[in-house]
Amino acid sequence: MREITLTEVLDAREARAARQRELLGAFSRPLVSFTLNIPGPVKDSPLIRRGYFEGCARLDAALDEAGMPVLHREPKLAPTGPELFVCVDADAKALKALCLAIEDRDALGRLFDLDVLTPDGKKLERSLPRRCLVCGKPGRDCASRRLHSVPELQSAVRKLLTDALFSVDAARVSELCTRALIEEVETTPKPGLVDLNNNGAHRDMTPDTFRRSAEALRDYWGDCFRIGVRHRADAPEACFTLLRSRGAEAERAMFAATGGVNTHKGAIFTLGTVCAAIGRLWSAGAPCRDPKRIAAEAAALCKAAVAADFAAVRKRGTPRSAGERLYLEYGLEGVRGELASGLPGVIEYALPELVSGLSDGLSRNDAGVVALLRLISRGTDSNLVARGGPTEAALAAAGAAALLPRPSMEAVRAFDRELIERNLSPGGSADLLSVSYFLYDWERGALPSQECK
Repeated sequence: MREITLTEVLDAREARAARQRELLGAFSRPLVSFTLNIPGPVKDSPLIRRGYFEGCARLDAALDEAGMPVLHREPKLAPTGPELFVCVDADAKALKALCLAIEDRDALGRLFDLDVLTPDGKKLERSLPRRCLVCGKPGRDCASRRLHSVPELQSAVRKLLTDALFSVDAARVSELCTRALIEEVETTPKPGLVDLNNNGAHRDMTPDTFRRSAEALRDYWGDCFRIGVRHRADAPEACFTLLRSRGAEAERAMFAATGGVNTHKGAIFTLGTVCAAIGRLWSAGAPCRDPKRIAAEAAALCKAAVAADFAAVRKRGTPRSAGERLYLEYGLEGVRGELASGLPGVIEYALPELVSGLSDGLSRNDAGVVALLRLISRGTDSNLVARGGPTEAALAAAGAAALLPRPSMEAVRAFDRELIERNLSPGGSADLLSVSYFLYDWERGALPSQECK
């Protein structure tokens, strides 16, 4: 970050006007010229750029939804502030109304200057004045009388950006997690699991059961992120206690949505803790997107509680759940041990496989199938042991390994039939696949259906 001079500001303004004229001459269609209203001598920073990219995304989405074709899109990052030029095949007044809706949508929009120029170069003006960043009164009056100092204005902008991006990221976490859960159940074929072909080795659930559960949990993921952000200065154990309380509420919502069927109990634990870890590592200007750091933070959150849980099981000696029985009989720690160890199945197996498959040209579905097989091949899925014992679980792991590295989908379907006949379902691996989908998309900062432009 550096302070810029008045001369640089004026030069940038002239260059912007010149480029506007060139684009209007080249396309003879209305032009959107997008800049940010940033007071003070620092016009470019990681925080400012995040606000800019969010504005770009909102404009892109609004134009797409309105069916206004983009003829030319030209972003520019500079010390004098980021800019965007978009030539649009649309009526200029309709385009201005669209831009005003973006500017007036929420507090963040107050920083957006979405100027619309007609083909002859006329700038369309807004009818209502914009409000002051500090006091909320008409902005022109405050500016003309210089009622607020530059430090006051800068502080207001920093707070506005931080608060707005906090809300943006909480909503994005919720959306990505929800999509990851739905994408996991719709990944097909999945050996022994519910998918779009069949209900796997299950008689009490269908894809729609999982979809209802995913929607019921939508708000939970954002809440976990918010807990992480608001309690990042607290000890991990204290933060995790709050998570467990919220997780119990989420389980009740899940069971209410599914009629008592356990669709996502493992995901509530793993993915919820991952969301809180992202919150603890979050900053408005540079959210942590590194899966390894996120997994390590998730482990730090739950490690003490998981150790205490297993110690209590050993002391009691009598299991109260299938998971506790597997721990006492075979030493299997299941999803709790996986998370407390830093999600090795995701970080070392599924996520690299997902990245590799997509890089090789596989569809997201097929890359997800291969990532799931890689998870099953580890031989650590406690759900398989619970259903068939160690011998059957080992056979299932060997069967998955035999299909790698690039199986035909017909071979996977045959493996699916085999596991269904043996009543085996690798539900723990399915939970880790959904975490992998989520971390893949969170790392790239985009929703699955769109790449960052």
